[in-house]
Amino acid sequence: MTEPGHSPAIIRSIALTADADADADACARMMAASEPWISLGFGYQACRSRTSDPEKEVLAADVEGELAGFLILDMRGPFAGYIQTVCVAAARRGHGIGSALIRAAEERILRESPNVFLCVSATNDRARALYERLGYVRVGELPDFLARDHTEVLMRRTWGPLRDFRPVDPAREDGENGHARAGVRR
Repeated sequence: MTEPGHSPAIIRSIALTADADADADACARMMAASEPWISLGFGYQACRSRTSDPEKEVLAADVEGELAGFLILDMRGPFAGYIQTVCVAAARRGHGIGSALIRAAEERILRESPNVFLCVSATNDRARALYERLGYVRVGELPDFLARDHTEVLMRRTWGPLRDFRPVDPAREDGENGHARAGVRR
């Protein structure tokens, strides 16, 4: 949802290749200048390694031709569908950028899994409230997961158990996929 006076975000995928250095660099600079990464001790180099991992997928939100936020997604392992990072430029927070990125990630994840996972710093009340509004529930706590003396809260949104899951065919809009499409709460 776009507020009056604000342009809508355009979501695009970033291919993490040598040609995407400018995108990875812009994402890393945004991340390194934001909480919780400042408090967690993630400087530019640590953020840059996260934004340039070719095993991950990155979604970027552009507003008026400028990077407004990004999301890093991991589709591998037992928690396939793990949103590793959501970062929105300070001046763009509160305008639906984070929600748009998460909805786009959910659509991508639902092609392969009925579960979306993410972690949020226990001290990041604003982000946790957003995730709860979007239907995520607290699964547990991970003390010392990213940094000593910092706790991450693991959250999940699900469309059903893995056993019953049938991947979403993005071409089908008729509801024959066996569950609600991404962006629609159960």
